[in-house]
Amino acid sequence: MHPLWLTVLVNKLMGAPVAWLLTTLGFRPNPDYPIPEYMCGEILVILLILVMAIALRRGLSVENPGRFQQMMEVFVGFTQSMTDDVIGHGGRRYVPLIGTLGLFVLVCNLIGLIPTMTTPSASIYVTLGCAVIAFAYYNYQGFRQNGVLGYLKHFAGPPELASVSVWLAIGIGVLMVPLEIISNSFRMLSLSVRLWANMLVGNLIEEVFAGLVPVIVPSIFMALHIFVGFLQAYVFMILPAVYISLAASEEH
Repeated sequence: MHPLWLTVLVNKLMGAPVAWLLTTLGFRPNPDYPIPEYMCGEILVILLILVMAIALRRGLSVENPGRFQQMMEVFVGFTQSMTDDVIGHGGRRYVPLIGTLGLFVLVCNLIGLIPTMTTPSASIYVTLGCAVIAFAYYNYQGFRQNGVLGYLKHFAGPPELASVSVWLAIGIGVLMVPLEIISNSFRMLSLSVRLWANMLVGNLIEEVFAGLVPVIVPSIFMALHIFVGFLQAYVFMILPAVYISLAASEEH
């Protein structure tokens, strides 16, 4: 399988220093294409978002907003409304992170519909990276809002048990802490695998039917791809919001 033009271009521009760095760190990169296809796709998505942000800022207008500004205002308003509903008071402070994750995932999901382009979110490395960011962020907010001991307490079960029996609370805490830590860590797997599996399967189905059937059937699957792309981006926004609400709340 021949590499995409984007992979060839990115490796031509940046491949040599990346290969040297990886080799120095003890890795064995592909000598021809040390920067993999999914990472090239990520780089393009990041550049597109940066260009859109710069264009949006330069064209901001209160009296005569353009279509792109109106569309982004709808997106920001939707994100704010979601954080208000899920997180509650103070939820809007998390809009930048949640909105950025959602926008990044959405563009990664949809860019593969362009001929000769790849879908970065069809790689587990991309989705896992996004999940790790969400995981680190909501745990950081938990420690920040409640302190180290205050945040760790909620892993030990309901605090009301201490008023019933100290020994009961200790016993349940010993059982609950490992389970809660494992459950908390599996959120990364849940976030990453859900997105990766949906986009990977969608790509495979499109490729199969594009090679077997004329235009109409592949178009149906492309429309389904768009729907799933938006849906998975929404899931990747609302689940971190839920995790933040659980971690940053003062009462667990």
